[in-house]
Amino acid sequence: MFLIVGLGNPERKYGGNRHNVGFMVVDALATDAASEPFRAKFSGELARARLGKEEALLFKPQTFMNLSGDAVQPCAAFHKIEPASIVVVHDELDVPFGEVRLKLGGGHAGHNGLRSIMQRLGTGDFARVRVGIGRPAADFKGDVADWVLSDFSGNERSELENCLQAARKSVLDIAARGLAAAMTTSNARPKKSRPPEAPSSG
Repeated sequence: MFLIVGLGNPERKYGGNRHNVGFMVVDALATDAASEPFRAKFSGELARARLGKEEALLFKPQTFMNLSGDAVQPCAAFHKIEPASIVVVHDELDVPFGEVRLKLGGGHAGHNGLRSIMQRLGTGDFARVRVGIGRPAADFKGDVADWVLSDFSGNERSELENCLQAARKSVLDIAARGLAAAMTTSNARPKKSRPPEAPSSG
């Protein structure tokens, strides 16, 4: 069984924030994964679902981002789910908006939700679905914390659904083929075409 964790902050005022994209992806999965209704459990919202042939738990911690691990660890422990079967979906500053990257393990890169989960699990060896939000433009008034807690812009919202669906498909791919195989697909960047060589004058 997989535990699919979407990171975000509870309360309606945070609903459209960049930091809440993990919640958005889990909601997209729940819509078409024949999931049960979400119920309040383990300081979060939990639903059983099927991802293809695999059973999964969809989980949205309601502890606020900085304490995500306080929800994830008890949920994983109760259901006897090892870190290797945990997939955390989160916003990623270092990935351009609209792109999705998969990763196994590594640090938290300042992401407080990941930091909390790593502290409570005692390891960072779980899969991450990194949904790109990009870094703020030079003219953005505020710091990185203000950026992640701001809503997607109008232009971004017009493309957001495609991004959420790409992340959703990545989770399904992990469930179907495993993380290593899914990474080869999701992380592949289109090759830039080389400019034609100038004709020789000789």
